[in-house]
Amino acid sequence: MMIRNRTHYALAAALVASLALAGCKKKEEPVAVTPPPAAEPVAPAPAPVAATASVASVDLGSAVGADKKVTAPATTFKPKDTIYVAISTNTSDPAATVPAKLGAKWTFQDGQTVKDDSADAQLMGPGVTNFSINSPKGFPTGKYKVEVSLDGAVVQSKDFEVK
Repeated sequence: MMIRNRTHYALAAALVASLALAGCKKKEEPVAVTPPPAAEPVAPAPAPVAATASVASVDLGSAVGADKKVTAPATTFKPKDTIYVAISTNTSDPAATVPAKLGAKWTFQDGQTVKDDSADAQLMGPGVTNFSINSPKGFPTGKYKVEVSLDGAVVQSKDFEVK
């Protein structure tokens, strides 16, 4: 019977040893998976900026050509001359139509208003707008001024004289 007990002990010892080895086996560590970085949020495209108009130059003269530009700029006129102001304008986007209100306020020496003109315009790219004054009886001699406005704000002025 002893042999049998020894076999049992040997088997039991082998079983305990294999269980001990199995229990000591190093567990595999889970591998940390780093997710790809989140994409930067895409900023929405900026809203389109509305095209704007501006006055590039103001010229005075007694005649304008087919292009509406003053043919011979002047600052001195005769009493019976028709006096033109040519307002050259531009838009920030040459392909866009920009609604604008152009004005010309003509004044005499002491600020007395001779004529106050305005016009609604649809400006596109470079262009020229004209205003004029005349007096069949003739203008009094003296110093005058024309103030050019864009959308109600004076943007340029020109002094002139009638002799």
